[in-house]
Amino acid sequence: MADVSEVALDTMKTFQSGYEKIDRETSRYPFCIVWTPIPGLTWFLPFIGHMGICTSTGVIRDFAGPYFVSEDNMAFGKPTKFWKLDKNKVYGGGQSAWDAAVHDASEEYKHRMHNLCCDNCHSHVAMALNLMRYDNSTSWNMVKLCVLCFIYSKHVSFLGFLKTWLPFLMICGIIVTVTLAFKVDHSG
Repeated sequence: MADVSEVALDTMKTFQSGYEKIDRETSRYPFCIVWTPIPGLTWFLPFIGHMGICTSTGVIRDFAGPYFVSEDNMAFGKPTKFWKLDKNKVYGGGQSAWDAAVHDASEEYKHRMHNLCCDNCHSHVAMALNLMRYDNSTSWNMVKLCVLCFIYSKHVSFLGFLKTWLPFLMICGIIVTVTLAFKVDHSG
């Protein structure tokens, strides 16, 4: 009988550890904040983009527009970057507290008007982190998240890197080329 319970326990541990595994193919990022560029805006300001927060199973929740919180269908496409957070830094205990906070923040944002500058996708993620008191803090906000996500997030792939940075680098290249051409033309 002891062998059966040990096998069941090992199976459960394997399932739980697999449950939290990042799967880029299916866009599953358990306990992560995910980010994707906003066409036009991110091209000029590459630190600004669209943000979502994932449940313990990796389901992405993002405040995608007025009175709408999307599930597994980010407003501007699949994530290009992710920031893995530590479920042990959730006040009151790991997975269930994490999921409850993501759920409660999403339910609240289903009743809010979207505002690009004041109450947006970053604010939705900040509310979830504040509700779970992540890292013993209730001072999460969109600016703090923008900075920390820019510093700590990782690109999901090389293609994700290109999608994030290529338009910005092309615009910089055009500006430098035009500036140099203008200077050469006026110096002669």
